[in-house]
Amino acid sequence: MQPLIENLAKLQAVELERARLAHSARQLAPEIAAAESALSVAQREVSAASDALNREETLRTRLEREIESHRQKASRVRAQQNSVTSSAQAEAIEHELAFAKQEIERLENDELLSMERTDAHESALAQARARVEAHAATVETTRQSVGRRQAEFDRALAVLAAERESLRTAIDAADDNLLTRFDRIAASRGTGIARGENQQCTGCRMGLRPQTWNELREGHLLTCDSCGRLLYWDPAFAQPAPPKTPQPVSELTGHSIAHPKSQQAGD
Repeated sequence: MQPLIENLAKLQAVELERARLAHSARQLAPEIAAAESALSVAQREVSAASDALNREETLRTRLEREIESHRQKASRVRAQQNSVTSSAQAEAIEHELAFAKQEIERLENDELLSMERTDAHESALAQARARVEAHAATVETTRQSVGRRQAEFDRALAVLAAERESLRTAIDAADDNLLTRFDRIAASRGTGIARGENQQCTGCRMGLRPQTWNELREGHLLTCDSCGRLLYWDPAFAQPAPPKTPQPVSELTGHSIAHPKSQQAGD
């Protein structure tokens, strides 16, 4: 293969590898964002559980004040029983005592339910805090991993950039118009050069005319009629010719016996 064609093929391989590495490098930032997002969710869960605990504590404080208020009121009402002078007064006192007792029982039930919710919120808070610790560690690990891989990508891209510049300089020195054509085709097709193989363009998989195929095999750099890519042939990818079938030998004459089809062709 001619050095110019070989350099074009190498340049395309470099460009494809640079694109692959650049794409992989762009995937690093989302990894950190995903880890940080999971940490933020866990932190919000901690905040929500903590707020719920504070609400329950405030509720129980209010309930305890109301319970104490009803107890004090019931105590004052019971103190009035000794001065009752009529059945109506006695009935009113009994009604107030019953109401106070009912309210105290209701408020104590609400307080018990609040304590049960508090237990659940404390469990949720402990689990959320554990998740925060785990996600915080994941974020740190992800950042370190991303940093290492980014450095590897940067080093590989720097090597490829130097190789790319060297190849472009060599190609431009050999043919100052060819590099422009290559860049233009690559910009529109994604790749600028394709290998001919099995009488097809590997870029678009369209068949090649026999004359084009023969010229490719002679080492010419052509253009694909279908996709417009630069077209070349690499003997390293050529399929080996199938082995010849040995002809049977006559035991009487010692000469090979021609296949019937071969005889017909000869006739």
